[in-house]
Amino acid sequence: MPKTIVFIGAGSAIFTRRLVRDVLTYPELADANIRLVDIHRGRLDVAVQCVEKIVREGNYPATVEAYEDRTLALPGADAVITTIQVGGEEHLRADLEPPKKAGVNLYIGDTRGPAGVFRFLRTAPVLQAIVADIEKYAPHAVYLNYTNPMAMVMGAIQRTSQIRSVGLCHSVQRTAHQLAGWIGADESEISYVSAGINHQAWYLEFTRNGQDAYPQITDALRDEKLWFEEPVRNDMYRHLGYYVTESSGHNSEYNPWYRKREDLIRKYIDTSTGEQAGYPFLVLKEMEPGQNWREFTFDDFLNEPVDLARGDEFASGILNALIGDGTPFTFNGNTLNKGYIDNLPADSCVEVPIVTTAEGFTPQAVGALPRHLSILNAVNANCDDLAIEGYLEKDSEKIFQSIAFDPLTSAMLSLEEIRDMVREMFDRARGWLPEYQPLS
Repeated sequence: MPKTIVFIGAGSAIFTRRLVRDVLTYPELADANIRLVDIHRGRLDVAVQCVEKIVREGNYPATVEAYEDRTLALPGADAVITTIQVGGEEHLRADLEPPKKAGVNLYIGDTRGPAGVFRFLRTAPVLQAIVADIEKYAPHAVYLNYTNPMAMVMGAIQRTSQIRSVGLCHSVQRTAHQLAGWIGADESEISYVSAGINHQAWYLEFTRNGQDAYPQITDALRDEKLWFEEPVRNDMYRHLGYYVTESSGHNSEYNPWYRKREDLIRKYIDTSTGEQAGYPFLVLKEMEPGQNWREFTFDDFLNEPVDLARGDEFASGILNALIGDGTPFTFNGNTLNKGYIDNLPADSCVEVPIVTTAEGFTPQAVGALPRHLSILNAVNANCDDLAIEGYLEKDSEKIFQSIAFDPLTSAMLSLEEIRDMVREMFDRARGWLPEYQPLS
């Protein structure tokens, strides 16, 4: 019997078409019933065209359906995937402009720190409502989330719901691919153990044909061209001894070292590509009021042959293990810390290896992180946890405190300055977050 897979936020059509393409490459899932859900009819129509083209080009027996109301799409679902964004240009400005004015120069602001926390406060209620509908209409479905801020939203969901769920990101496998390329290795030669928190996990082991490959990475980075491909991450590797999984632009805002002075930004951030300001600020310059900040044109995709080769996203391998042919699949996912990393807070959302079989998810314990790595992870994880508490309790003071200890924010501002910034962010978000008391 065909499996039913529901994509909520399907209007993120680039993501949707990649995930659908990958899923359909598995024979047991090739006849899946693909249900696309988005509240924006125009983007939903684009997603439908993209997915139908994949089905045609692959000659798959899959079916495609479109819904604006998720409660009509969820009954009978075997799996649900979310790739949503809550809010458009006005929300983005409210997240990013007060920190920038205060002196906190963010890159993306979608994961943690002041902008990440307020994005979480808007996003978490929507995802929790989606999860509540999954519990009601498809209680046996597995739930895969790609929506940021990953650690905070998955921490909130997994604290409040028993549904099978995991958070997914592509930074681990894509960085492994990048490192393999740097040392001239085929990916089949590479193995690794990665653990930490989302966007800040570490390759505790990175081997080539069973041998430690870190010396080869060190040698490769003597090439100045490679060094400047990832200046922040390469500098962290040089000083900390382990490679971190997320890109330089993102990582520059999760620690206190790279964005606190203009000379450091010039040294470590490639301003020629706009990374000093961060991608959202570049996009905002071109946007019309009310426009979604990630609108794309799909004419080229719709008019050209489709590449049907499976990509590197984890979702399809997970679904094949759970509801396809049952082949076990190991990936790095985001889940509550139930003893998987010894020296990070219990029940923080951590990113660890997870083995998937037809019976479900089995996260793997990795022991303790090297102490110096755990310090940086623990600061960020505790800030995430405090933001989750503030959200669940609707406590504005805890939201302030979670931002006050953010590494970059605390490197830039005094406590009074942080309070003023957070107060302004609450004021600008008052229409979206009316349940929070004004910050004193």
